Amino acid sequence: MKSGNLLDQMDPSAKQELTRLICRRESVRIERIVSTGQSSPPGFWYDQPEHEWVLVLEGRGVIEFEGQRPDRELARGDFLLIEPHCRHRVSWTDPDQPTVWLAVFFQ
Repeated sequence: MKSGNLLDQMDPSAKQELTRLICRRESVRIERIVSTGQSSPPGFWYDQPEHEWVLVLEGRGVIEFEGQRPDRELARGDFLLIEPHCRHRVSWTDPDQPTVWLAVFFQ
């Protein structure tokens, strides 16, 4: 049995986004991501072969989808399902408070 608290071990002054693997099984991966004002590099797009379900536990962020407007603003409690190969990037996260994401990747 594995247990813990998703809001533990956060460093609000971290210079880099921090990713923690929560669970990995054959067809699913769950990660906790903590952003402290970081965003995707200019011109960078995620293009993943699996589904990604993402939930904002704390904070705020903006996800941009290639060729789609408007961008998706997410705040505490908001979730989003991103289909495989849907090119996206994180264009903004709140620099004044940690943004805590729960990301579930699955086939």
